[in-house]
Amino acid sequence: MKPNVLFILTDDQRYNTIHALGNPDIITPHLDRLVQEGTSYTNAYIEGGFTGAVCMPSRGMIHTGRHLCGLYNLGEDLPTDHITLGEKLRNSGYHCFGTGKWHNGTPAFARSFDNGENIFFGGMWDHWNVPVCKYDPLGNYDNEINFVANFFESKRTISVLCDHFNPGVHSTDLLTESTIKFLEEYDEDKPFFSYTAYLAPHDPRTMPQKYLDMYKGREVTLPENCTETYPVAYEGAGMRDEDLTPYPRDLAQTKKELIDYYAMITHLDDQIGNIINTLKKKQIYDNTIIVLCGDNGLGIGSHGFLGKQNHYEHSLKVPLLLRGPSIPENRQVAANVLLTDLFPSLCDILHIDTPSSVMGTSFIHTLQDEEPHRESLYYMLMDRVRSIREGDYKLSVYIAPNKDYTITLYNVVKDPNELHNIAEDQQELTQELLKKLIAMRDTNEDYSRKQSQQYWEAFDSLNIL
Repeated sequence: MKPNVLFILTDDQRYNTIHALGNPDIITPHLDRLVQEGTSYTNAYIEGGFTGAVCMPSRGMIHTGRHLCGLYNLGEDLPTDHITLGEKLRNSGYHCFGTGKWHNGTPAFARSFDNGENIFFGGMWDHWNVPVCKYDPLGNYDNEINFVANFFESKRTISVLCDHFNPGVHSTDLLTESTIKFLEEYDEDKPFFSYTAYLAPHDPRTMPQKYLDMYKGREVTLPENCTETYPVAYEGAGMRDEDLTPYPRDLAQTKKELIDYYAMITHLDDQIGNIINTLKKKQIYDNTIIVLCGDNGLGIGSHGFLGKQNHYEHSLKVPLLLRGPSIPENRQVAANVLLTDLFPSLCDILHIDTPSSVMGTSFIHTLQDEEPHRESLYYMLMDRVRSIREGDYKLSVYIAPNKDYTITLYNVVKDPNELHNIAEDQQELTQELLKKLIAMRDTNEDYSRKQSQQYWEAFDSLNIL
């Protein structure tokens, strides 16, 4: 029988939040064990997004294997000709179960899974009272309720898609319980694809007190690149993530935010350990491929950013762990990969055909060989920034709404914290990469969206190149 697949997706977890991969301050014993038992991709990236809700297109790219400009609209819907990972596995003999956050339209969920529980159709919510849906075999997820999101400050009513709440149950515990229940009751002969999409560690950063208590008296240091202000042309006012604390940043407050963030990840780690223990009790752990990744990174004060709407490594790079049969143990791979590449890679690992609608490229060869995967990477974000990664170097051009702009150039291998902008010192290389940025704009067809047009019109008007 083909191996089972347990896919765990975390929300807003940046790459450097696993103890075994170099963060001495965070507590993640179960993720550490996955690192030891599997293969870690230390340069896994998202492509960005045309909306401030970067997670929506990022998840769309994971589920369809399509690049950002190949998604329909902003990624809020996945059309039927864009075959999803769950859909492909269902058609290949897998029983597909889904729980948690689905940010890409109810029809796409319905065709991707033949079972599920506690499904959240949205972007973010109070972790202790998530509006969720039961699985509907007919795909009729149309029950809406009225909800006043912040009745202390406003009477504004919004419509929420759900059929029940689990009041007082944290989202991480709720989705873990749903996954464990599915695994404990599963007794079919065919393999399963279990998809658990957590809402954590996305804000609001709340968690059971015991996980926050684990950081009392524990040394937690701010990263070197934590600053009070942005080092680039950027207007954060009105961007929800950036308004969570006052600007310029108070670094003492930033440290509190970072500790809350770590505590949320430790809570996640603990619950992921419970899922792993369930697989072991069922004696199916050894025949289950576990995939764990984040949908995007997060600033938490690095370079003055709180959110993910920027092109620094802390916001573009995510954790990506694979563990299971045919996956090498205790191996770290430095090859550049995109989350878009996960879909075809899983198809190759499972020996099933990749749908023609998939645009990503399988990185299965990197599991065994020290071969590169993507020599060049291209990143987009709304009408604010475009970037190119070429070899060791990453060039970004930030354009603020007031048309102020900044060019940054970092050697992200020698300077992973991006502390030294060498654009002025390396003007020849900067000009060369600016030309390649234009070329990759055309290769990626980054000109058909309104946000793209606005960015490139501003780029041309400023005579940047």
